[in-house]
Amino acid sequence: MQATEWDHRLDVRADGKRLVGHAGVVRLRKVADCVGLTRALAAALPRGTGPGWRDRGVVLVQLACAITLAAMNILAAEQVQYQWRALFPEPVSDITLRHALEAVDAPVAARVERVRAVIRRLVWTWLALWPGGFPWISVCGRQLSGWYVLDLDATVVTCTSRKEGAAGTFKGTWGHHPLGAWVANTRECVAMLLRPCNAAANDVADHKTVLAAALRQLPLPPWSKLLVRIHGAAFSQGILDHLTALTTSRRRVRWVTGWAIHTTDEQAIARLPEQVWTNALRQDGEVHEITGPDGDLVAYQVAELTGLRDLTGWPARARLVVRRVKPSRRDAKKLTAFEKKTGWRYQIVATNIPSHQGLSGVPGSGQVWFVDALYCDHAEVVDRVKAIKRIGLGLLPSTSWQVNPAWVLAAATACDLDTWTRLLLLAAAPELAAAEPETIRTKLYHLPARLTAHAPRRTLHLDRSWPWSSAFTTAWQKGHPAPATHLTADHHPDRDQEGADQQDSGPVEQAQPQRHAKASPDTARDISGSQPLTTPPASPGRIESSLNTGTLLVMLGRSCGG
Repeated sequence: MQATEWDHRLDVRADGKRLVGHAGVVRLRKVADCVGLTRALAAALPRGTGPGWRDRGVVLVQLACAITLAAMNILAAEQVQYQWRALFPEPVSDITLRHALEAVDAPVAARVERVRAVIRRLVWTWLALWPGGFPWISVCGRQLSGWYVLDLDATVVTCTSRKEGAAGTFKGTWGHHPLGAWVANTRECVAMLLRPCNAAANDVADHKTVLAAALRQLPLPPWSKLLVRIHGAAFSQGILDHLTALTTSRRRVRWVTGWAIHTTDEQAIARLPEQVWTNALRQDGEVHEITGPDGDLVAYQVAELTGLRDLTGWPARARLVVRRVKPSRRDAKKLTAFEKKTGWRYQIVATNIPSHQGLSGVPGSGQVWFVDALYCDHAEVVDRVKAIKRIGLGLLPSTSWQVNPAWVLAAATACDLDTWTRLLLLAAAPELAAAEPETIRTKLYHLPARLTAHAPRRTLHLDRSWPWSSAFTTAWQKGHPAPATHLTADHHPDRDQEGADQQDSGPVEQAQPQRHAKASPDTARDISGSQPLTTPPASPGRIESSLNTGTLLVMLGRSCGG
């Protein structure tokens, strides 16, 4: 048969039953239920009125799942739910979704943020207790153990209609200019401030607001060590003074930011002896080299500038590290007169990391090449910005200012669900855990499946030939504490050899609702206090939530000051 006759004797019928288009929603929803997010949001959000009102905690979680699965507006969030109607028979309508977003005013948003902080503490506790421990970042082959790294960056969200709060910029764009904060260790978005597009990149008040919101989200232990990295576009003395003031007797804060170069800085650079310049290093510890205009390899070079630049009035113990490289043809039009004269392009990094002690526990972290590499590693926040713009932030759905900030909060919650799913369920598949949103949707979230029921058990059947079905079922086993719904990948060759006990627990099973006992004060203190939990999960490879309704309400009451 010829290739053009592939549709020979092919019939198409709309008579399928219990089909699921996006089977990956079961993983997102399971994580939300296991960590207690669904119940916590139900307690934090205002209750609806009327005979057919929906639990707004479930509504917001369903919206977050839809956003994670590529819904970019409220109507798309309703329509995508029909992909999993066999699992969740009552999709949330767009009217209900909009009413839920309109109910999120400033006090409600504050309660939702406190819910996210409480749940984040639980997730971080699990990460610290599981094999492998909490993820610490590495720079130049050195692990920053004990250091929590916070990256701040802003982005432009364009719009074509006149939405409230939108404005234009000198570049001709129109829209909003949100400022966010991300944890480099876990890649979580912990704060996002929606601003007009003409908001200054170095606005001190906005940075203070985002930093305060981010610190409220971070479950830092006592005597914690925090490293803050900010792009050079946000450089200002007020921001550096505020970062320096964040250090307390129970928290040590180090910062690394860009520095705007002026004539005074160029005069200081001109006084640097040639022998003080040393090669800059990449993140893997190798010399950072690029191909120059003549085809030869040219290395980046760094040097200490602190002693030659007058820093009177700037934060105490501030340091300046200068970096230079031969300019490319693309940079030729941007060079200053001093750079054209010297034949180098310069960049300055400011930090308060001591030159001798460096970062505690990190050998050589006070050297100029390490400070330079630490600031260059901040560039990975661009990937985090791209990810959240693909998960809800790329398009604001309403012209109302009341709805759009609530949508941004829902997008941040969707990023939390996606990140927690990667951290807790995909540790055995690092290539999937680090995948881009489109990639993980294609491989794991947008899987078609068929739901069957036999006696008390429901089974979600995946395509046996799908290359990542084994990773899907393994992730479900980790996130499922008790049997009730079973998911299988029919091609799994090792299933018969894994034992009858694992076969009974199955990869996709939804536990029947149980009556929970009231949480004891000791349990609430363990979870909501400043100290992390001391009792590890029953199984390191499994999410087993000990968080019941009473414990969660006690935690939320303490967090809200009740």
